[in-house]
Amino acid sequence: MVLEKRLDGRIVIVTGAAQGIGRIYARRLIAEGARVVIADLDFPQARSTAAELGAFGLEVDVADRDSVQHMVKQTLETFGRIDVLVNNAAVFGLLEYQPIEDISVDLWDRVMAVNVRGVFLCCQAVVPVMRSRGGGKIINIASGTLLSGVPNFLHYITSKGAVFAMTRALSREVGPFGITVNTLSPGLTMSDNVRLHHPQEQIERSRNSRALARDEVPEDLEGALAFLASDDANFMTGQMIVVNGGAQFW
Repeated sequence: MVLEKRLDGRIVIVTGAAQGIGRIYARRLIAEGARVVIADLDFPQARSTAAELGAFGLEVDVADRDSVQHMVKQTLETFGRIDVLVNNAAVFGLLEYQPIEDISVDLWDRVMAVNVRGVFLCCQAVVPVMRSRGGGKIINIASGTLLSGVPNFLHYITSKGAVFAMTRALSREVGPFGITVNTLSPGLTMSDNVRLHHPQEQIERSRNSRALARDEVPEDLEGALAFLASDDANFMTGQMIVVNGGAQFW
């Protein structure tokens, strides 16, 4: 139960929030008092989730600059400002484990377009807005896999390593304007897509690697996200918070 609405009145964009972990993020942010924009490629689902949670649904393809700019424009027209950006949209749930020689160039490019270019484009679009207001918070979702280098998942791990590198570089660039940039890195989390499509042996291996030897669920992540979005994290930037039950110690 949320005892204090730390985000009362804040305007938060969460990409990829129509379902899965992103939906849980949006639900917690709303419970903390935020007004949330659920931005997703699946607009019907984004609209449905927004109606359910009391949020604002938008269609966005984060890999497309015009689409991202339109998302920011619509948010400003509706709410007048942007306080927090959560870069959650990513290609992950349906990715197969493949050795490097089996990863096609088209698949590699698609993963990088969404997972890396998408984060870049969203940051590029909101930084001027936040700078004009004298501050803001950007939270990039990476992955604990970048700490352990899981084999046969090179495309995804490379993309999430780039997200963390981007976080560090951008935090230096925008810090003088009162903008913080941090990374939240989950472990393998039992979203619906993961339960349906992830290899069972990989799920068991992840579970057994943890100091807290149980499955990770989306609700395990929401508190850390709300913290990073709140004033409690005002003097944190360029950092990575790893929430994975102790699979790696960062």
